[in-house]
Amino acid sequence: MKIALIQSSLFWENPKANRNLFEEKINAINEKVDLIVLPEMFTTGFTMNPELVFETMQGETIMWLQSLAKVKSSAITGSLVIKENGNFYNRLVFVFPSGEIQFYDKRHLFTLAGEDKVYTSGNQKLIVEYKGWKICPLICYDLRFPVFARNTEDYDLLIYVANWPKPRINAWDILLKARSVENLCYTIGVNRIGLDDNNFEYVGHSQAADFLGNYVLEPQETEGVFIVELNKEKLLETRSKLGFFNDRDSFELKP
Repeated sequence: MKIALIQSSLFWENPKANRNLFEEKINAINEKVDLIVLPEMFTTGFTMNPELVFETMQGETIMWLQSLAKVKSSAITGSLVIKENGNFYNRLVFVFPSGEIQFYDKRHLFTLAGEDKVYTSGNQKLIVEYKGWKICPLICYDLRFPVFARNTEDYDLLIYVANWPKPRINAWDILLKARSVENLCYTIGVNRIGLDDNNFEYVGHSQAADFLGNYVLEPQETEGVFIVELNKEKLLETRSKLGFFNDRDSFELKP
């Protein structure tokens, strides 16, 4: 599977400007890719003002994503602010080239920033089946909670989209590799760069690691589109050879 990771600065609370920004970057991808990954809250930055920027699942950004996915014949994923049934969600959408959408609402809301005060948490893990791959997409702070990400579904690829700030970037690097090793899967992290309007600095470090924790793409610090190619045969061969999944613990998650 060939995947494009888009690492970019963001316009604060300006969905239209961010759509224009990402459309230009996506249209500039000349080679065929299967999946395009955008950061967390890619239309707004990590805002605690959802009432100012929310959209719906029938809104402009969703229709824009569906159109782009069709034109590029590629799935696209990232998170944005969605209002539904009177609640605000930090919602990751996975948009297929056909226009079909599956979504995941961020389970672990970032209490340090008060995200839990303005957004509603999700409780359903999403496993996307796409082109013969099983993909588990999660959001930023979820990275610190390995139980929820635990590979009980035999997924092949774990994706984290994020607004992860510079002071704790070392944790981002360590935990992404840890998730790869403990879940015997490829792991991709896509983070933003630049300053937001709260004066938080982001240095990216978008990256990809294989099932043994080796870098497929080392952490990147510049704005850009980075393309990686993942090999499922090597993944399955390694899992079969090591057999670690045979010894994993059984458990149940509470909603």
